[in-house]
Amino acid sequence: MPVTLSFLKLILRIIIVTDKRPVNLDLRSLKYPPMAIVSILHRISGVVMFILMPVMLCYLGQSLESLASFDALQQHLMHSWSKLIVWGFCSAWVYHVMAGIRHMLMDIGVGECVEAGRRSAVVVIVLAAISTILLGIWIW
Repeated sequence: MPVTLSFLKLILRIIIVTDKRPVNLDLRSLKYPPMAIVSILHRISGVVMFILMPVMLCYLGQSLESLASFDALQQHLMHSWSKLIVWGFCSAWVYHVMAGIRHMLMDIGVGECVEAGRRSAVVVIVLAAISTILLGIWIW
């Protein structure tokens, strides 16, 4: 039986009419559970650490070079942009460690149920927010 053009149009019409998937999914309109937020922020913190690592290694190298370079680094770290870089790296590191510990605990079977996962995600978010604020106070 040869396939005619009208038959193909009929099949296409059936697919279009019965396809109930969303056409344009706006990710900002979705309500994410805390577990998803922790996972996404864990990835973002890893990217931030990767991007800022060369700067932090440069700071470390300069601080270990000599007493004069250490004094110069101290003067450099008095600027707001330098403090922001250090704060951003330290905040990303603290969050990444907290979320990583949560993920490793879940890998060994601790808190695998949905409610425990939700609670541990909220705890990580709250502790990371408190730590980030304390880091900001300490750096500035």
